[in-house]
Amino acid sequence: VVTTYCPANNEPIASVRQGNLEDYEETVKKAKEAWKVWADIPAPKRGEIVRQIGDALRQKIKVLGSLVSLEMGKIFVEGVGEVQEYVDVCDYAVGLSRMIGGPILPSERPGHALIEQWNPVGLVGVITAFNFPVAVYGWNSAIAMICGNACLWIIAKVLEDNKLPGAICSLVCGGADIGTAMARDERMDLLSFTGSTKVGKQVALMVQERFGRSLLELGGNNAIIVFEDADLNLVIPSALFAAVGTAGQRCTTARRLFLHESIHDEVVAKLAKAYAQVRIGDPWDSDTLYGPLHTKEAVKMFLDAVEKAKQQGGSVVCGGKVINRPGNYVEPTIVTGLPHNAPIVHTETFAPILYVLKFKEEEEVFAWNNEVKQGLSSSIFTKDLGRIFRWLGPKGSDCGIVNVNIPTSGAEIGGAFGGEKHTGGGRESGSDSWKLYMRRST
Repeated sequence: VVTTYCPANNEPIASVRQGNLEDYEETVKKAKEAWKVWADIPAPKRGEIVRQIGDALRQKIKVLGSLVSLEMGKIFVEGVGEVQEYVDVCDYAVGLSRMIGGPILPSERPGHALIEQWNPVGLVGVITAFNFPVAVYGWNSAIAMICGNACLWIIAKVLEDNKLPGAICSLVCGGADIGTAMARDERMDLLSFTGSTKVGKQVALMVQERFGRSLLELGGNNAIIVFEDADLNLVIPSALFAAVGTAGQRCTTARRLFLHESIHDEVVAKLAKAYAQVRIGDPWDSDTLYGPLHTKEAVKMFLDAVEKAKQQGGSVVCGGKVINRPGNYVEPTIVTGLPHNAPIVHTETFAPILYVLKFKEEEEVFAWNNEVKQGLSSSIFTKDLGRIFRWLGPKGSDCGIVNVNIPTSGAEIGGAFGGEKHTGGGRESGSDSWKLYMRRST
């Protein structure tokens, strides 16, 4: 039994009985049987079921959003927004269910044709993360389901109302033993993992050992680059939102801010002033913009990172302390004076710490953007069209998400979401990400 605590006050919310390996085995068997029914249903009909799932979420969006806020600690509007994202992906998947398929290709042999056939992989396991408990699953589930796969999660009522086995979406609540079993299980045709790079590497090795298929969404050490011609009226709110949104606990959170040396001091002063105006409070209070970290351990990691930044030559412009109130609250923090290659700058800390760094030339700062191990999200602020296209080109950002004049966070569902290098290389949600949930035959 695991007790879950509210990050805003560290009071217990509920006790949850975790599943064991016997529960897991029973769940996989039932999901495999349910897949035989689901795979025979035409894709547009599967899309109709997913549409109903979206409607069921719509009906309880505020209640579910409140639950996310209570359990994870993000502010209420973000909790509701996360459920809305699942709803939006369901809507997207409905249309996609009538479009998935391959081309008919010309054959070099007379009277022949080449047909590219796409079929579901089978059983998709989804290991989700604490910071987006609804949205991450939604990206995977909605697309995987219209592709004809069964999933290890649960939305049983909609399925059973349509006289379908609830096991098409099954849930196993467990710890590392269940995750390890999923990674090593040859019946798991695709394993989607969202979490830390460290654990993701272990998952990838276990899945690859059995020549399985994995979809990895791991860490991000994301940078914003601000050139001297940037519109600072865009820069300040964008940097603030990207760095302190969800208390710095997004995989797309901005952790590095590169400022051209000619505007460094001005931007730091304006940003510090904006930080001072951030309303900190209970996540479910509508006036709150910034809530707590998820756990006490996260608070300790925050303090350790601030101390290391000081030891490596950084200066704390604002923040850097724990807030004296119940819960896991820390001050949103700005650190200046570090070199671009300082060890702490290259370390992803899941906390609201922004390292502000100076640069002189475009070429060097593009290289600094790319020098960290992760490659998830990135952004530049400039009015120079030539620079924008260099940023988007082969010698620009090496990230999976490349932004111009907007924050690093806030990706849209219509595009493929994911990153390169130690971010794992996986893609979820839009574009042709659906292909990862299917197998191709020619």
